[in-house]
Amino acid sequence: MTGILGEGEITYERAKELARSEDPAVRAALAERADLSPELLYYLAEDASVDVRRAVAVNEAAPRQTDILLAHDEDADVRGGLARKIAHVAPDLSREASEKVHQQTYQALEMLASDQITKVRAILSQALKDVVDAPSDIIRTLANDIEIEVSGPVLEFSPVLTEADLIEIIDRGPAPGGVAAIARRDAVSENLADAIIDTDDIEGIANLLGNGGAQIREEALDDLIDRSADCALWQPPLVARKQLPEGAAQRMAGFIAENLLQALSQRADLDAPTMAAVSDIVRDRLGGDSGEKKALAPGFDFLKVDPPLDTAHRLLAAGKLQDKVVIKALQAGDHAFVFAALIVRAGVDLAMARKIFIEKNPAGIVALIGKAQMPASMIVMVQQQMGRIAPSEVIEPEDELTFPMSNDDIDWNIEFFSNMTERA
Repeated sequence: MTGILGEGEITYERAKELARSEDPAVRAALAERADLSPELLYYLAEDASVDVRRAVAVNEAAPRQTDILLAHDEDADVRGGLARKIAHVAPDLSREASEKVHQQTYQALEMLASDQITKVRAILSQALKDVVDAPSDIIRTLANDIEIEVSGPVLEFSPVLTEADLIEIIDRGPAPGGVAAIARRDAVSENLADAIIDTDDIEGIANLLGNGGAQIREEALDDLIDRSADCALWQPPLVARKQLPEGAAQRMAGFIAENLLQALSQRADLDAPTMAAVSDIVRDRLGGDSGEKKALAPGFDFLKVDPPLDTAHRLLAAGKLQDKVVIKALQAGDHAFVFAALIVRAGVDLAMARKIFIEKNPAGIVALIGKAQMPASMIVMVQQQMGRIAPSEVIEPEDELTFPMSNDDIDWNIEFFSNMTERA
Protein backbone atom coordinates (compact mmCIF):
# COMPACT_ATOMS: atom_id res chain seq x y z
CA MET A 1 0.00 0.00 0.00
CA THR A 2 2.92 2.38 0.63
CA GLY A 3 3.60 2.32 -3.13
CA ILE A 4 0.71 4.74 -3.58
CA LEU A 5 2.87 7.47 -2.08
CA GLY A 6 5.91 6.74 -4.20
CA GLU A 7 9.48 6.25 -3.01
CA GLY A 8 11.64 8.32 -0.68
CA GLU A 9 10.97 10.67 2.18
CA ILE A 10 7.90 12.88 2.48
CA THR A 11 8.14 16.39 3.87
CA TYR A 12 6.08 17.32 6.88
CA GLU A 13 3.96 19.72 4.82
CA ARG A 14 3.35 17.08 2.16
CA ALA A 15 2.41 14.55 4.85
CA LYS A 16 -0.13 17.02 6.32
CA GLU A 17 -1.64 17.42 2.89
CA LEU A 18 -1.86 13.66 2.33
CA ALA A 19 -3.43 13.15 5.78
CA ARG A 20 -6.36 15.26 4.55
CA SER A 21 -6.70 13.36 1.26
CA GLU A 22 -10.22 12.30 0.29
CA ASP A 23 -8.86 8.88 -0.73
CA PRO A 24 -8.79 6.53 2.33
CA ALA A 25 -6.23 4.33 0.56
CA VAL A 26 -3.79 7.26 0.49
CA ARG A 27 -4.39 8.03 4.17
CA ALA A 28 -3.95 4.33 5.06
CA ALA A 29 -0.66 4.18 3.14
CA LEU A 30 0.49 7.26 5.01
CA ALA A 31 -0.49 5.71 8.35
CA GLU A 32 1.79 2.75 7.64
CA ARG A 33 4.94 4.85 7.41
CA ALA A 34 7.49 4.54 10.19
CA ASP A 35 8.87 8.02 9.47
CA LEU A 36 5.59 9.89 9.96
CA SER A 37 5.52 12.44 12.76
CA PRO A 38 3.77 11.37 16.01
CA GLU A 39 1.17 14.15 15.82
CA LEU A 40 0.07 13.08 12.33
CA LEU A 41 -0.20 9.44 13.42
CA TYR A 42 -2.32 10.55 16.36
CA TYR A 43 -4.47 12.58 13.96
CA LEU A 44 -4.91 9.52 11.70
CA ALA A 45 -5.82 7.35 14.71
CA GLU A 46 -9.16 9.20 14.71
CA ASP A 47 -9.73 8.77 10.96
CA ALA A 48 -13.22 7.82 9.75
CA SER A 49 -11.77 4.92 7.71
CA VAL A 50 -11.24 1.71 9.63
CA ASP A 51 -8.38 0.79 7.26
CA VAL A 52 -6.51 3.90 8.31
CA ARG A 53 -7.05 3.24 12.01
CA ARG A 54 -5.91 -0.37 11.56
CA ALA A 55 -2.70 0.87 9.93
CA VAL A 56 -2.03 3.22 12.87
CA ALA A 57 -2.80 0.44 15.36
CA VAL A 58 -0.03 -1.82 14.06
CA ASN A 59 2.48 0.97 13.40
CA GLU A 60 5.17 0.80 16.11
CA ALA A 61 6.07 4.42 15.37
CA ALA A 62 2.65 5.57 16.60
CA PRO A 63 2.93 7.47 19.90
CA ARG A 64 1.82 5.63 23.02
CA GLN A 65 -0.93 8.22 23.42
CA THR A 66 -2.75 6.45 20.57
CA ASP A 67 -2.89 3.16 22.52
CA ILE A 68 -5.77 4.12 24.81
CA LEU A 69 -7.55 5.88 21.96
CA LEU A 70 -7.41 2.79 19.73
CA ALA A 71 -8.14 0.39 22.61
CA HIS A 72 -11.58 2.05 22.63
CA ASP A 73 -12.02 1.65 18.85
CA GLU A 74 -15.31 0.13 17.74
CA ASP A 75 -13.58 -2.20 15.27
CA ALA A 76 -12.34 -5.49 16.73
CA ASP A 77 -9.58 -5.83 14.11
CA VAL A 78 -8.21 -2.42 15.10
CA ARG A 79 -8.10 -3.52 18.73
CA GLY A 80 -6.63 -6.89 17.73
CA GLY A 81 -3.86 -5.24 15.72
CA LEU A 82 -3.15 -2.93 18.63
CA ALA A 83 -2.93 -5.94 20.95
CA ARG A 84 -0.28 -7.56 18.75
CA LYS A 85 1.69 -4.33 18.47
CA ILE A 86 1.67 -3.55 22.19
CA ALA A 87 2.57 -7.12 23.08
CA HIS A 88 5.54 -6.88 20.72
CA VAL A 89 6.91 -3.87 22.58
CA ALA A 90 5.89 -5.21 26.01
CA PRO A 91 9.38 -6.52 26.90
CA ASP A 92 10.65 -2.93 26.74
CA LEU A 93 7.95 -1.45 28.94
CA SER A 94 10.13 -1.53 32.03
CA ARG A 95 12.79 0.47 30.18
CA GLU A 96 10.54 3.28 28.94
CA ALA A 97 11.99 6.71 29.72
CA SER A 98 8.65 8.31 30.42
CA GLU A 99 6.49 6.98 33.27
CA LYS A 100 3.50 8.63 31.59
CA VAL A 101 4.15 6.70 28.37
CA HIS A 102 4.52 3.47 30.35
CA GLN A 103 1.23 4.08 32.14
CA GLN A 104 -0.65 4.79 28.90
CA THR A 105 0.55 1.56 27.33
CA TYR A 106 -0.25 -0.38 30.48
CA GLN A 107 -3.78 1.06 30.60
CA ALA A 108 -4.31 0.00 26.99
CA LEU A 109 -3.16 -3.54 27.87
CA GLU A 110 -5.63 -3.62 30.76
CA MET A 111 -8.45 -2.59 28.45
CA LEU A 112 -7.51 -5.15 25.79
CA ALA A 113 -7.24 -7.94 28.39
CA SER A 114 -10.86 -7.20 29.36
CA ASP A 115 -12.15 -6.62 25.82
CA GLN A 116 -15.67 -7.88 25.21
CA ILE A 117 -14.58 -9.66 22.02
CA THR A 118 -12.92 -13.01 22.70
CA LYS A 119 -10.76 -12.74 19.56
CA VAL A 120 -9.11 -9.56 20.83
CA ARG A 121 -8.29 -11.10 24.21
CA ALA A 122 -7.04 -14.25 22.49
CA ILE A 123 -4.72 -12.23 20.23
CA LEU A 124 -3.25 -10.52 23.29
CA SER A 125 -2.82 -13.84 25.10
CA GLN A 126 -1.04 -15.42 22.14
CA ALA A 127 1.25 -12.39 21.82
CA LEU A 128 2.13 -12.25 25.54
CA LYS A 129 2.29 -15.98 26.30
CA ASP A 130 6.10 -16.23 26.23
CA VAL A 131 7.04 -12.64 27.15
CA VAL A 132 9.19 -12.78 30.28
CA ASP A 133 8.62 -9.15 31.29
CA ALA A 134 4.88 -9.01 30.59
CA PRO A 135 2.89 -7.26 33.37
CA SER A 136 1.99 -9.95 35.88
CA ASP A 137 -1.53 -8.74 36.64
CA ILE A 138 -2.35 -8.58 32.91
CA ILE A 139 -1.16 -12.17 32.55
CA ARG A 140 -3.23 -13.24 35.58
CA THR A 141 -6.30 -11.57 34.07
CA LEU A 142 -5.82 -13.52 30.87
CA ALA A 143 -5.10 -16.76 32.76
CA ASN A 144 -8.42 -16.47 34.61
CA ASP A 145 -10.44 -15.77 31.46
CA ILE A 146 -13.57 -17.89 31.03
CA GLU A 147 -12.63 -18.76 27.43
CA ILE A 148 -9.90 -21.37 26.98
CA GLU A 149 -8.95 -19.68 23.70
CA VAL A 150 -7.80 -16.76 25.86
CA SER A 151 -6.56 -18.44 29.04
CA GLY A 152 -4.97 -21.50 27.41
CA PRO A 153 -1.84 -19.92 25.86
CA VAL A 154 -0.69 -18.15 29.05
CA LEU A 155 -1.63 -21.09 31.28
CA GLU A 156 0.52 -23.39 29.16
CA PHE A 157 3.46 -21.13 28.33
CA SER A 158 3.71 -17.91 30.35
CA PRO A 159 6.90 -17.72 32.46
CA VAL A 160 5.27 -14.91 34.45
CA LEU A 161 2.84 -17.26 36.23
CA THR A 162 4.33 -18.74 39.40
CA GLU A 163 3.57 -22.12 40.89
CA ALA A 164 1.42 -20.35 43.50
CA ASP A 165 -0.48 -18.52 40.75
CA LEU A 166 -1.19 -21.76 38.91
CA ILE A 167 -2.31 -23.65 42.01
CA GLU A 168 -4.62 -20.77 42.93
CA ILE A 169 -6.11 -20.81 39.43
CA ILE A 170 -6.67 -24.56 39.68
CA ASP A 171 -8.32 -24.22 43.10
CA ARG A 172 -10.60 -21.48 41.81
CA GLY A 173 -11.49 -23.49 38.71
CA PRO A 174 -10.10 -22.45 35.32
CA ALA A 175 -11.98 -22.51 32.01
CA PRO A 176 -12.72 -26.01 30.66
CA GLY A 177 -9.41 -27.23 29.27
CA GLY A 178 -7.41 -24.99 31.61
CA VAL A 179 -6.14 -27.82 33.82
CA ALA A 180 -5.03 -29.70 30.71
CA ALA A 181 -3.16 -26.60 29.50
CA ILE A 182 -1.33 -26.24 32.82
CA ALA A 183 -0.43 -29.93 32.73
CA ARG A 184 1.35 -29.38 29.39
CA ARG A 185 3.81 -26.78 30.78
CA ASP A 186 7.48 -27.55 30.20
CA ALA A 187 8.08 -27.96 33.93
CA VAL A 188 5.50 -29.14 36.46
CA SER A 189 6.56 -29.44 40.10
CA GLU A 190 5.31 -32.13 42.47
CA ASN A 191 3.07 -29.63 44.26
CA LEU A 192 1.54 -28.45 41.01
CA ALA A 193 1.12 -32.06 39.87
CA ASP A 194 -0.72 -32.82 43.13
CA ALA A 195 -3.10 -29.94 42.46
CA ILE A 196 -3.76 -31.21 38.91
CA ILE A 197 -4.41 -34.75 40.14
CA ASP A 198 -6.76 -33.51 42.86
CA THR A 199 -9.05 -32.02 40.18
CA ASP A 200 -9.78 -35.50 38.78
CA ASP A 201 -9.70 -33.84 35.35
CA ILE A 202 -9.34 -36.78 32.96
CA GLU A 203 -7.67 -34.87 30.13
CA GLY A 204 -5.51 -32.84 32.50
CA ILE A 205 -4.16 -35.96 34.21
CA ALA A 206 -3.55 -37.62 30.82
CA ASN A 207 -1.46 -34.60 29.76
CA LEU A 208 0.38 -34.67 33.08
CA LEU A 209 1.26 -38.35 32.65
CA GLY A 210 2.49 -37.68 29.12
CA ASN A 211 4.59 -34.69 30.16
CA GLY A 212 8.25 -35.68 30.51
CA GLY A 213 8.91 -32.49 32.46
CA ALA A 214 6.27 -33.26 35.10
CA GLN A 215 7.40 -34.42 38.53
CA ILE A 216 4.82 -36.79 40.05
CA ARG A 217 5.15 -38.27 43.52
CA GLU A 218 5.55 -42.05 43.39
CA GLU A 219 2.52 -42.72 45.59
CA ALA A 220 0.36 -40.48 43.40
CA LEU A 221 1.64 -42.15 40.24
CA ASP A 222 0.97 -45.57 41.77
CA ASP A 223 -2.61 -44.57 42.50
CA LEU A 224 -3.11 -43.26 38.97
CA ILE A 225 -1.83 -46.54 37.56
CA ASP A 226 -4.51 -48.45 39.49
CA ARG A 227 -7.18 -45.96 38.42
CA SER A 228 -6.09 -46.22 34.78
CA ALA A 229 -7.80 -49.63 34.66
CA ASP A 230 -11.02 -47.62 34.27
CA CYS A 231 -9.51 -44.79 32.19
CA ALA A 232 -8.19 -45.81 28.79
CA LEU A 233 -7.00 -42.26 28.10
CA TRP A 234 -4.31 -42.56 30.79
CA GLN A 235 -2.89 -45.87 29.61
CA PRO A 236 -0.81 -44.77 26.56
CA PRO A 237 1.10 -42.02 28.44
CA LEU A 238 1.67 -44.38 31.37
CA VAL A 239 3.11 -47.07 29.12
CA ALA A 240 5.41 -44.45 27.54
CA ARG A 241 6.39 -42.77 30.84
CA LYS A 242 10.12 -43.09 31.56
CA GLN A 243 9.88 -44.17 35.19
CA LEU A 244 7.21 -46.36 36.73
CA PRO A 245 6.91 -47.53 40.37
CA GLU A 246 8.06 -51.04 41.20
CA GLY A 247 5.54 -53.67 40.17
CA ALA A 248 3.55 -51.21 38.03
CA ALA A 249 4.35 -52.90 34.72
CA GLN A 250 3.00 -56.26 35.91
CA ARG A 251 -0.22 -54.69 37.20
CA MET A 252 -0.74 -52.73 34.00
CA ALA A 253 -0.17 -55.79 31.84
CA GLY A 254 -3.32 -57.29 33.33
CA PHE A 255 -5.71 -54.57 32.18
CA ILE A 256 -4.30 -52.15 29.60
CA ALA A 257 -5.64 -52.11 26.05
CA GLU A 258 -4.25 -54.89 23.88
CA ASN A 259 -2.60 -52.49 21.42
CA LEU A 260 -0.37 -51.27 24.26
CA LEU A 261 0.77 -54.68 25.52
CA GLN A 262 3.73 -55.06 23.20
CA ALA A 263 4.98 -51.55 23.96
CA LEU A 264 4.77 -52.30 27.69
CA SER A 265 6.64 -55.58 27.37
CA GLN A 266 9.42 -53.90 25.38
CA ARG A 267 10.23 -51.15 27.90
CA ALA A 268 13.98 -50.81 28.25
CA ASP A 269 13.86 -50.20 32.01
CA LEU A 270 12.37 -53.59 32.97
CA ASP A 271 14.74 -55.95 34.76
CA ALA A 272 14.84 -59.61 33.78
CA PRO A 273 12.32 -60.95 36.35
CA THR A 274 9.88 -58.15 35.59
CA MET A 275 10.30 -58.64 31.85
CA ALA A 276 9.56 -62.35 32.25
CA ALA A 277 6.47 -61.68 34.37
CA VAL A 278 5.10 -59.10 31.96
CA SER A 279 5.82 -61.35 28.98
CA ASP A 280 3.90 -64.21 30.62
CA ILE A 281 0.89 -61.98 31.18
CA VAL A 282 1.04 -60.68 27.63
CA ARG A 283 1.25 -64.20 26.16
CA ASP A 284 -1.63 -65.31 28.37
CA ARG A 285 -3.84 -62.40 27.32
CA LEU A 286 -3.03 -62.71 23.64
CA GLY A 287 -3.56 -66.45 23.54
CA GLY A 288 -0.09 -67.90 24.01
CA ASP A 289 1.81 -69.71 21.25
CA SER A 290 -1.33 -71.25 19.77
CA GLY A 291 -2.41 -67.90 18.36
CA GLU A 292 -5.89 -68.46 19.77
CA LYS A 293 -6.94 -65.26 21.48
CA LYS A 294 -8.37 -65.74 24.97
CA ALA A 295 -11.41 -63.90 26.16
CA LEU A 296 -10.37 -61.20 28.55
CA ALA A 297 -11.87 -61.14 31.98
CA PRO A 298 -14.26 -58.22 32.24
CA GLY A 299 -12.30 -56.64 35.07
CA PHE A 300 -14.86 -53.86 35.36
CA ASP A 301 -14.49 -52.68 38.95
CA PHE A 302 -17.85 -50.91 38.98
CA LEU A 303 -19.56 -54.21 38.18
CA LYS A 304 -17.89 -55.91 41.15
CA VAL A 305 -19.58 -53.68 43.72
CA ASP A 306 -23.17 -52.79 44.51
CA PRO A 307 -23.96 -49.55 42.68
CA PRO A 308 -25.22 -46.72 44.93
CA LEU A 309 -28.80 -46.99 43.67
CA ASP A 310 -30.31 -45.54 46.87
CA THR A 311 -28.19 -42.41 46.49
CA ALA A 312 -29.16 -42.09 42.84
CA HIS A 313 -32.86 -42.53 43.69
CA ARG A 314 -32.67 -39.82 46.38
CA LEU A 315 -30.94 -37.42 44.00
CA LEU A 316 -33.52 -38.13 41.30
CA ALA A 317 -36.40 -37.53 43.72
CA ALA A 318 -34.84 -34.23 44.75
CA GLY A 319 -34.35 -33.19 41.12
CA LYS A 320 -30.57 -33.22 41.55
CA LEU A 321 -29.56 -36.18 39.39
CA GLN A 322 -28.76 -33.79 36.56
CA ASP A 323 -26.59 -34.27 33.48
CA LYS A 324 -23.74 -32.17 34.88
CA VAL A 325 -23.64 -34.24 38.09
CA VAL A 326 -23.31 -37.50 36.17
CA ILE A 327 -20.78 -36.06 33.71
CA LYS A 328 -18.64 -34.76 36.57
CA ALA A 329 -18.69 -38.23 38.18
CA LEU A 330 -17.69 -39.77 34.84
CA GLN A 331 -14.79 -37.35 34.47
CA ALA A 332 -13.72 -38.16 38.04
CA GLY A 333 -13.75 -41.88 37.31
CA ASP A 334 -16.65 -42.64 39.71
CA HIS A 335 -18.06 -45.30 37.42
CA ALA A 336 -20.16 -47.01 40.10
CA PHE A 337 -22.16 -43.81 40.57
CA VAL A 338 -22.47 -43.25 36.79
CA PHE A 339 -23.73 -46.84 36.44
CA ALA A 340 -26.30 -46.27 39.20
CA ALA A 341 -27.39 -42.98 37.63
CA LEU A 342 -27.92 -44.65 34.23
CA ILE A 343 -30.02 -47.40 35.80
CA VAL A 344 -32.18 -45.05 37.85
CA ARG A 345 -32.71 -42.47 35.13
CA ALA A 346 -33.43 -45.15 32.53
CA GLY A 347 -35.75 -47.03 34.90
CA VAL A 348 -34.22 -50.40 33.97
CA ASP A 349 -33.30 -53.53 35.88
CA LEU A 350 -29.83 -53.80 37.45
CA ALA A 351 -29.23 -57.27 36.00
CA MET A 352 -30.08 -56.07 32.51
CA ALA A 353 -27.72 -53.10 32.79
CA ARG A 354 -24.93 -55.38 34.02
CA LYS A 355 -25.55 -57.67 31.06
CA ILE A 356 -25.04 -54.81 28.59
CA PHE A 357 -21.61 -53.98 29.98
CA ILE A 358 -20.53 -57.61 30.48
CA GLU A 359 -21.36 -58.28 26.83
CA LYS A 360 -19.32 -55.18 25.85
CA ASN A 361 -22.07 -54.23 23.43
CA PRO A 362 -21.68 -50.65 22.13
CA ALA A 363 -25.28 -50.46 20.84
CA GLY A 364 -26.58 -51.60 24.21
CA ILE A 365 -24.50 -49.04 26.06
CA VAL A 366 -25.64 -46.23 23.76
CA ALA A 367 -29.25 -47.37 24.14
CA LEU A 368 -28.91 -47.32 27.94
CA ILE A 369 -27.50 -43.78 27.80
CA GLY A 370 -30.35 -42.76 25.49
CA LYS A 371 -32.98 -44.38 27.72
CA ALA A 372 -31.52 -42.41 30.63
CA GLN A 373 -31.84 -39.26 28.49
CA MET A 374 -28.21 -38.40 29.02
CA PRO A 375 -26.41 -36.07 26.56
CA ALA A 376 -24.63 -37.32 23.46
CA SER A 377 -21.36 -35.87 24.80
CA MET A 378 -21.16 -38.81 27.25
CA ILE A 379 -21.46 -41.55 24.66
CA VAL A 380 -17.82 -42.02 23.69
CA MET A 381 -16.46 -41.67 27.25
CA VAL A 382 -18.88 -44.27 28.69
CA GLN A 383 -18.10 -46.74 25.89
CA GLN A 384 -14.35 -46.33 26.26
CA GLN A 385 -13.98 -45.95 30.02
CA MET A 386 -16.75 -48.17 31.33
CA GLY A 387 -17.51 -50.46 28.40
CA ARG A 388 -13.92 -51.06 27.30
CA ILE A 389 -15.13 -50.87 23.71
CA ALA A 390 -12.39 -51.04 21.07
CA PRO A 391 -11.86 -47.72 19.25
CA SER A 392 -12.93 -49.24 15.92
CA GLU A 393 -16.28 -50.33 17.43
CA VAL A 394 -17.15 -47.17 19.35
CA ILE A 395 -20.41 -45.54 18.23
CA GLU A 396 -19.76 -41.82 17.86
CA PRO A 397 -22.36 -39.05 17.57
CA GLU A 398 -22.15 -36.59 14.69
CA ASP A 399 -21.76 -33.82 17.27
CA GLU A 400 -22.24 -33.31 21.01
CA LEU A 401 -25.89 -32.37 20.57
CA THR A 402 -27.09 -35.08 18.17
CA PHE A 403 -27.88 -38.51 19.63
CA PRO A 404 -26.79 -41.26 17.19
CA MET A 405 -29.75 -43.60 17.87
CA SER A 406 -33.48 -43.15 17.32
CA ASN A 407 -36.01 -43.71 20.10
CA ASP A 408 -37.26 -46.85 18.35
CA ASP A 409 -33.73 -48.29 18.21
CA ILE A 410 -33.17 -47.38 21.86
CA ASP A 411 -36.34 -49.22 22.90
CA TRP A 412 -35.46 -52.22 20.69
CA ASN A 413 -32.00 -52.62 22.25
CA ILE A 414 -33.34 -52.24 25.80
CA GLU A 415 -36.03 -54.87 25.10
CA PHE A 416 -33.45 -57.17 23.51
CA PHE A 417 -31.20 -57.13 26.58
CA SER A 418 -34.17 -57.41 28.91
CA ASN A 419 -35.26 -60.59 27.15
CA MET A 420 -31.70 -61.91 27.15
CA THR A 421 -31.44 -61.31 30.91
CA GLU A 422 -34.77 -63.04 31.58
CA ARG A 423 -33.72 -66.09 29.57
CA ALA A 424 -30.44 -66.25 31.45
